[in-house]
Amino acid sequence: MALVTKAVKGTQDILPGESFKIQYIEATALDIAKAYGFREIRTPVFEHTELFSRGVGDTTDVVQKEMYTFDDKGGRSITLRPEGTAGAIRAFLEHGLFNEPLPQKLCYLTSCYRYEKPQAGRLREFHQFGVECVGTASPAADAEVISLAKDLFDFLGVNGLKLEINSIGCPECRKKYYEALRAYFSDYKSELCETCLGRLERNPMRILDCKSPVCGKISAGAPKITDYLCDDCRDHFEKVQAYLDAIDIEYTVNPRIVRGLDYYTRTVFEFVSTEIGAQGTVCGGGRYDGLCEELGGAKTPALGFAMGIERLMLLMEKQKTEYPAEQKCNLYIASTGDGALKKAMQITTQLRRDGMSVQFDVAGRSVKAQMKYANKLGAEFTMVLGDDEISSGTAKLKNMQTGKETQVTLDTFVDDFMNIAIEQSMAALQESFEIDESIDISSIIGNKF
Repeated sequence: MALVTKAVKGTQDILPGESFKIQYIEATALDIAKAYGFREIRTPVFEHTELFSRGVGDTTDVVQKEMYTFDDKGGRSITLRPEGTAGAIRAFLEHGLFNEPLPQKLCYLTSCYRYEKPQAGRLREFHQFGVECVGTASPAADAEVISLAKDLFDFLGVNGLKLEINSIGCPECRKKYYEALRAYFSDYKSELCETCLGRLERNPMRILDCKSPVCGKISAGAPKITDYLCDDCRDHFEKVQAYLDAIDIEYTVNPRIVRGLDYYTRTVFEFVSTEIGAQGTVCGGGRYDGLCEELGGAKTPALGFAMGIERLMLLMEKQKTEYPAEQKCNLYIASTGDGALKKAMQITTQLRRDGMSVQFDVAGRSVKAQMKYANKLGAEFTMVLGDDEISSGTAKLKNMQTGKETQVTLDTFVDDFMNIAIEQSMAALQESFEIDESIDISSIIGNKF
């Protein structure tokens, strides 16, 4: 087979066998965010390039090397979003959400695009779950956002993540820090990479985030930002730590964390794993109190995080984290003859409206071939309809796990099957959880059927 083309390098297809895992992660993320008061926002996949050059920062690797930027047919410079925060804040300002009660708590599931070398957990098209809390300067909000991320990891069963935090101060206290960095790195000009030489005057703190081994080694001896914090930033950072202590979240202060985007101020944090290679950051975030103002709005404090879905799934795979089972086909109705097919369609339609997963033959196969297909689907029950069944108004329902067959009446089958399926689920739960049969567990299965 000679394909005309394949998927573009750095992208991937999510096939049905994997998509239910992503759906589970995304649904869980939105549910936990909702419990914290965050509501979903959706922004366009592309924006005016200026949004990212102003918001993300023109000294960052993202803007300098990684953005997918092009001129549209009107000659406007357009960029596929490389991250979610700038677009969310643009929408916050453009639509006047600052007039709503603050803080505004926003969350999103989004695709992002960066031109970089594809590797495990790092693609050119990737997906993020992110939150933005806009309109509060309180360090309690920092702790709450971090707690949200931790709750999601805990709920998904992800282990071994290390929370690292730092403060990179405000523009005022960073001035003295920049002076100290320039003085330090000036002694290593002949060894710094070309990119970091350009950063030396414009934003020397970005050198600390350089991936070059040589620059990394030089940076190890650089001054620490925590030694240059002003009183307000120091107090803020100390309160963040106190609040994390109060809710029993373990962390390590890492003065080398600067994050990769220029809009960050004060608190920055990362959840890091050692199990997925060098690119071990699964979630990163912090404060960006100057971003609203940088994008043309009033000065508005804000903070948030972004979590890479692909990296998270890679880590869950490494740890063999269990997912809920993909919903199986509850019932497959095999049929022979046009009358039986119509009846199968009628029953299927009614059961689907009641929330059941039911299938019938749409390929004109023999009954034998239909039953083979039902087996491949993992159907819990099967029923065969033909002229005799339509004439008698009865059929045999087969439990595919036990082999037991039950005579059913077609006119009342929809209600009868719902009861049979619920009884089976209750019996399975009794066996699985080894609980007393006298306990009413109908509430456990909830709205499954």
